[in-house]
Amino acid sequence: MLTRRHFIGSTAALFSAPIASTVSAAPTSDRSRWAAWDAQVTPVNYDPATSNPWGFHRRFLPQRVEANAGLTPGDIHVDAVARYLYHIQDDGTAMRYGVAIARGNLYEPGTYTIKRKAKWPTWTPTAAMIKRDPGQYERHADGMNGGPTNPLGSRALYLYVGNRDTYLRIHGSPSPRSIGGRASSGCVRMVMAHIIDLYDHVSPGASAYLYPPEDIISAQS
Repeated sequence: MLTRRHFIGSTAALFSAPIASTVSAAPTSDRSRWAAWDAQVTPVNYDPATSNPWGFHRRFLPQRVEANAGLTPGDIHVDAVARYLYHIQDDGTAMRYGVAIARGNLYEPGTYTIKRKAKWPTWTPTAAMIKRDPGQYERHADGMNGGPTNPLGSRALYLYVGNRDTYLRIHGSPSPRSIGGRASSGCVRMVMAHIIDLYDHVSPGASAYLYPPEDIISAQS
């Protein structure tokens, strides 16, 4: 016969140990390390117009150029054929930076609004990215902390359509040698030191125009 004491003792043995939580902690970015990370990804004696330890073509270094008439200051225009990003200035000029765009059909031309921006952002691959390439992305399904090896790099500008996050970004990249090519899973990549320069001059609410790449233009002609 089971006594009340036996029952209490048995249930305590069965159920007293807490169940370990299966909820993963959200990825974080250690603000106290941001300045050190900025220094880590910025060349010594950095001059945006001449510093090129990455070894890509010099045309992808930041340059001030004349902007086309009628463009709105503060907006961003991405020439996907030449692999340039233009940030329009108040005086009729633009700062031009080299970029990499998405490979294949992952690049999405369109007009977007920059609704958010972040320093040393965290990153979580989308479900579509994990499905497309589980070997590369599945291990990061719970997210990745901010830092120099994070795919979003030193800064990120978040592109929206209305209030919908498109999951497209203009961001720094730990793979600067990809600049000038087609390498990402949808985003526009920049050299980390270059987007650090750009970041403070971009205001939320600005528009970002991503123009078609060469394969789309060829298909339409």
